Amino acid sequence: MVQVSPLIKLGRCSFLFLGMASRATHYSYLKPRAEEERRIAAEEKQQQDELKRIAKELAEAQEDTILK
Repeated sequence: MVQVSPLIKLGRCSFLFLGMASRATHYSYLKPRAEEERRIAAEEKQQQDELKRIAKELAEAQEDTILK
């Protein structure tokens, strides 16, 4: 088994810790943006569903008047 220098071990642990801290910071920055995008997408979907429902009702109403 090869002996690894304590300096190299310290460097590895330091970079691992810095990488984890960097990712945590990046995640905390992106999480609110993603939540806002999901909220906006849900609102847009709700509006589109409402427009489709209204269009369907209008189409049914026109069919009823044409057939009578």
